[in-house]
Amino acid sequence: MAGGLVKYRHLSRKSSHRQALLRNLVTSLVIHEKIQTSWAKAKEAQRLAEKLITLAKRNNETARRKANGILYTPHDLMPKLFGELRKRYLARPGGYTRVLRTEPKSTYDQGDSAILELVDGPRDTRFTMTAAAVARDQKLGRESLPLTLMNRAKVTRYRTDGNSAFEVMVRKAAELNLGEKGRKDEGAAATAS
Repeated sequence: MAGGLVKYRHLSRKSSHRQALLRNLVTSLVIHEKIQTSWAKAKEAQRLAEKLITLAKRNNETARRKANGILYTPHDLMPKLFGELRKRYLARPGGYTRVLRTEPKSTYDQGDSAILELVDGPRDTRFTMTAAAVARDQKLGRESLPLTLMNRAKVTRYRTDGNSAFEVMVRKAAELNLGEKGRKDEGAAATAS
């Protein structure tokens, strides 16, 4: 929530403009499954996106009408929302989206920037980063940290093909040669010796 006595972030907009902005962000999220925006907008859009996916899980006529009122292009996105996304999150009790803080987009205003993404999707950042960490640990021949093991359990828990997809991603990350020193570093180390 916004904190304090306010129920939501006003985002320096009047109500109709704010609702249009949030609907646009959620529509883009359903299309691309990952969007980058300001942190405050991402947190407010996260609330609406969670409600939209909960409506998709109900899958009745009332839920379809409410979802139709939220999305800007419902004729294109309703099959995806009530098909693919509904199946993906049917077993998950909540927490369908994730907000990740990032570097500010503009060097001039330094406004808080964030990525809003759907979890357990093909573009899940935590899934990819955890697989890269495990691949690096395997390549260096060391045990994974407890945090890495906890993240692995989190990202594979509700996926239908969780462990097998994770192993495929680990193999892909291992092909990228993560954890090895580059040629420039080796050359600098050789000259320093």
